[in-house]
Amino acid sequence: MRQIIALGGGGFLMEPENPLLDQYILNQSTNPKPKICFIPTASGDSPDFIKRFYNFFEKQECETSHLSLFKPPTRDFESFILEKDIIYVGGGNTKNLLALWKEWGLDYILKKAWQQGIILAGISAGSICWFEEGLTDSYGDYLEPLTCLGFLKGSNCPHYDGEAERRPAYTKLIKSGDIKPGLAVADGAALHYKEDKLSNIVSSRPEAKAYKVYMDEGIVEKELQVKYLG
Repeated sequence: MRQIIALGGGGFLMEPENPLLDQYILNQSTNPKPKICFIPTASGDSPDFIKRFYNFFEKQECETSHLSLFKPPTRDFESFILEKDIIYVGGGNTKNLLALWKEWGLDYILKKAWQQGIILAGISAGSICWFEEGLTDSYGDYLEPLTCLGFLKGSNCPHYDGEAERRPAYTKLIKSGDIKPGLAVADGAALHYKEDKLSNIVSSRPEAKAYKVYMDEGIVEKELQVKYLG
């Protein structure tokens, strides 16, 4: 079964003392001790992000590794990725992530991994990347649309309640037709797709929300049901 878990924010990178979302990701694997690999490309392989990954997941029932594109552990990325149970993509610059992945052929390998039932997960840039389009601050000056991998239909906006400029930018772009309708997700909430369908929305915070955002006679924000994991 193909699975993608897209975090609007949270997890070990944003709330290291709250394990609910990351434990949820681990629990979706059929392996009682899943092999989880962190891909920190979007942050330029931030040593701090990598350290935080190991600090959290080495305390869990799993086997940890990470894939650096700046200091590759192997020339054979495909074999390295396809032996994992879970791929977890960190946040940062989505445009750079996509450019580097395509240069290294990692976009193709990750699609193959997904099709073979390896769970894909990620936060922020690691959420946006799986959709057709995403709202990104990759360009620095302001938020704008970005064409992404297209494993999932529509667009995605993370940090919807966590960054003041996200909501007005996303709704304005959907209204103008410059970005596809999609799902907006607050920090602490995660979208869980099984096959191509949204199966569940879970959260590590009681107040975390998610919305379907689209045009009708005007802009519509339809609040979706979120299951608090606490």
